[in-house]
Amino acid sequence: MARVVRCSLIQAKNAAPAGVEGTGVPLAAIKQAMVEKHLAMVREAASDGAQIVCLQEMFNGPYFCAEQSARWQEFAERIPDGPTVQRMMGLAKELGVALVVPLYEIETGPAADGAVFYNSAAVIGRDGAFVGKYRKAHVPYAAPGFWEKFYFRPGNLGFPVFDLGFCKIGVYLCYDRHFPEGARAMGLNGAEIVFNPSAAIAGPNDFLWKIELPALAVANGYFAAAINRVGTEAPWDLGTFFGQSYFCTPRGKIVAEASRDKDEIVSADLDLDSIAEVRRAMPFYRDRRPEMYGDLVRTQAPS
Repeated sequence: MARVVRCSLIQAKNAAPAGVEGTGVPLAAIKQAMVEKHLAMVREAASDGAQIVCLQEMFNGPYFCAEQSARWQEFAERIPDGPTVQRMMGLAKELGVALVVPLYEIETGPAADGAVFYNSAAVIGRDGAFVGKYRKAHVPYAAPGFWEKFYFRPGNLGFPVFDLGFCKIGVYLCYDRHFPEGARAMGLNGAEIVFNPSAAIAGPNDFLWKIELPALAVANGYFAAAINRVGTEAPWDLGTFFGQSYFCTPRGKIVAEASRDKDEIVSADLDLDSIAEVRRAMPFYRDRRPEMYGDLVRTQAPS
């Protein structure tokens, strides 16, 4: 019997009442609106047979990195002890669905202010148990409004693979997908599906959206899933999040895709047994030459 896993991706517009900033809406209300919206969408995906549901980057709020304001640190929560992850753990247990839950993480540490912050994703099993977390390794700081280094420390947990019992998954967050090294590490460690929750806007580089992740899937012989927001988020003039969440096969074929401009759940049945067939036909792992790759970690980037 083929080992088929049904997965769903959720793309959603900001749900904050009356916008985000400058309207007197408390941060707690902004978060609550987005959490409630996603709870309903997860339930819908589960009712359609989803075994794994992945949410978008920092799902429980707007993409606030469009500005630099310390007030958004109040949005951060502990993983797994914070209220959002705890609530999602209860939902996963109730529905029997595994969840990938990206959010802003706070961790007590040696910093002078007593805490450090990460762009993270919690992974929850179908029994509601906390499986582990990934912290975004590659953190951008670039115009027009991706000021992530203001908020996040680069991840320090490497590129873990999470065993859900019925399959093994990896998580790469948004900007990470531009860097093939971590994607390869997850493949070497047994990932069968890699999820890439993102916040990507339309522009001259959005053509990369359907190139990079399929290329990583082909190079590493696993399924990949890209998740993006939709719409614009007031009051920032960052641009339009263009959706188009999708799944692609180990041969780089997009097999299910969402729209550009609306809330949507996109689902696909992924035949994990096909991974072995693809790797036999394209034996890239067999033909690797790791003894020759030392310069990849020694050589500095060109100026």
